[in-house]
Amino acid sequence: MFPDFLNGLTGRVQGPMHLRFIMQPLMAFYLAFRDGKKDATEGKSPYFWSLFHDREHRRERLLHGWRSIGKVFIAAFVLDVVFQFVVFHGIRLRGGAITAGIILALLPYILLRGPVNRLFRRKRAAKEASQDGSRAA
Repeated sequence: MFPDFLNGLTGRVQGPMHLRFIMQPLMAFYLAFRDGKKDATEGKSPYFWSLFHDREHRRERLLHGWRSIGKVFIAAFVLDVVFQFVVFHGIRLRGGAITAGIILALLPYILLRGPVNRLFRRKRAAKEASQDGSRAA
C-alpha cells in the first residue's frame, strides 16, 4: 500500500495540475503568516502548542484555524478529485484526496503559524526593550 501511495504522489507532483503543489502551500503559508502575526500582537500562545496545552481556548483556536485554512484544504481536496478523474478516469477511494489536502494545506499552516507567532513576539519584545532603554537614558 505504501508503494502505491508513493507512486500516486509522484504522479500528482509531475502530472497534470502540478502547479497546485506550489500554489496551495503558498496560500497556507500566507494565511499562517497572517494569523501567526495576529496571534503575536494579541499575546496568544503559539497555535499548535496551544491546541495541546490550552484546554480553555482549544475549541476557539481550532475553529479559527479551520476558518482560515478550510477553504485551501477543500480546494486541495477538490483539485485532487479532479486530478483523479483526469488521470484515472474515476475516483480512487484510498485517501489520496484527503492526504493531498493535509499535505498541501493543513501541514504548512500548522507548521508555520506558531514559529511566525514566536518571531513577532520576540521582535515586539526587543522593540519594547529598546524603547524602555531609551526612555531610561
